[in-house]
Amino acid sequence: MGILHGFDRLRLRGTLRQLYCPRVMEAYLSAQHILLKQFGALVEATSRQVKQATEALATKWGRPLVYVNSSAQSKEDLARRIAQRDGIKQGPIGILSCVEPCRSYSLRGNAQTKQLELHLEWRKCLHFYFYFEHPKFGFMHLRLQSWFPFQVDVCLNGRHWLARQLDEAGMVYRKRENCLVWVADPPKAQAFLDQQVQTDWTRELGQLLKECHPMTKPITRPLDLSYYWSVSESEYATDVLFRSPEDLARLYPSLVHHAVSSFSSPDVMRFLGRKVPTETGRVRDNFKGEIISDMKHRPEGVRVKHSLNGNSIKFYDQQGSVLRVETTLCRPKEFRVWRRVEGSRPGRSRAKAWRVLRRAVADMDRRAQVSRASNERYLRALGSASGTVPLFEWTQGVCKPIKRDGRHYRGINPFSPQDGRLLEAISRGEFSINGFRNRDVRALLWQGTANAKEQRRRAGQLTRRLALLRAHGLVRKIGGTHRYVLTEKGQTTITALLAARQADVTQLSQLAA
Repeated sequence: MGILHGFDRLRLRGTLRQLYCPRVMEAYLSAQHILLKQFGALVEATSRQVKQATEALATKWGRPLVYVNSSAQSKEDLARRIAQRDGIKQGPIGILSCVEPCRSYSLRGNAQTKQLELHLEWRKCLHFYFYFEHPKFGFMHLRLQSWFPFQVDVCLNGRHWLARQLDEAGMVYRKRENCLVWVADPPKAQAFLDQQVQTDWTRELGQLLKECHPMTKPITRPLDLSYYWSVSESEYATDVLFRSPEDLARLYPSLVHHAVSSFSSPDVMRFLGRKVPTETGRVRDNFKGEIISDMKHRPEGVRVKHSLNGNSIKFYDQQGSVLRVETTLCRPKEFRVWRRVEGSRPGRSRAKAWRVLRRAVADMDRRAQVSRASNERYLRALGSASGTVPLFEWTQGVCKPIKRDGRHYRGINPFSPQDGRLLEAISRGEFSINGFRNRDVRALLWQGTANAKEQRRRAGQLTRRLALLRAHGLVRKIGGTHRYVLTEKGQTTITALLAARQADVTQLSQLAA
């Protein structure tokens, strides 16, 4: 019926990051003419003011302030019960408080220097959870640490957010929990999801902070600090909306079987944008990370998940009629973004380059881009090998000679060493987002150094082979550049051809029996 790409759960973090350095914290005290031995009194007084301001907000909003005895208790469930009990459709739901772990300062003496020192360490303190049915974001909460350095966490859901946008637009839809199972106009709904990425996060989150943390200005004033906003975790979901639960139920078991039995560690690396050596097709021997694939039976169905160094991609059936593929990023440094370097250190180039993807909300659009690309790679891998169309029917067009613009082109033979290696090279994960150049593929197909004449010969030969792929509609050239990308037909067809190339004879014999 349609496909929706966009953020699901987002955990955003606000920190006064300068105060996480003990020396800066000492400068913060010095700016207020406070001695280190008076630090405890400052902490107690400031925390007391935060608690009083929170109690005043609860009174102002006319909403309950509830203490939760255990951090293991679901505060989200409690907030939803309060909202349902009081009929809250929009606005503050309530404020919950709970003692939980935090990073904060302790003051200890140094036996060697005979001086007092600040140490940042794990402790426990009171946290406040401000729950809302927000007019823009829908159901969400802000979590405030009541001790220095007063970390803030905001948790919201892109699908709740989308529902608010559809309500404003007057569009009809059906929603169950955090899933839209039917939308009257999927392309328009996708346009709203695309707009979410362009949000002015600093302004929106700053407004939330102003509503829930009135002590922000007094706390940040001594050093003129401001909160730095980052993404501690993001879930980007691609929802394939089926017209009926029966349609998905008929297909789903084969998808689960294929994912569990066919996707290897190199496949997981490709899904999540990592390089796999073309010459071996295996994970490098010096790879130090961890790759895990598992299947879990849940009350609502079966979930298949693949993890790589803290990031993961998974799929499951949502609300019966939605196939959801979801990429979770906890370690964005596994990816790259085209940006300038932060700071202005002498001698450091300020030119744009492919640099580590940051947690900062400034890189949110790139985070969405790489997550969506991961989801689409995974869906193509599922679809190309799990459908009901015979392989020969799907690929016969590219395996036989054709004529384009008055020129004849031979068919592609995926079982020949020459064509097989080329297809493997251009389908590598690192080329899926930014495409590939002639020289990128040459480096994979030919090993060792070569003189200028040989390099020109190789470049010309590869240009002709890429023209063959273009004629068959498998790749296209990006205008104004020297880069090529796989077409949608190319992504699906090449995945299917490579799967057939690597198929096990015993398995094929069993299927034919």
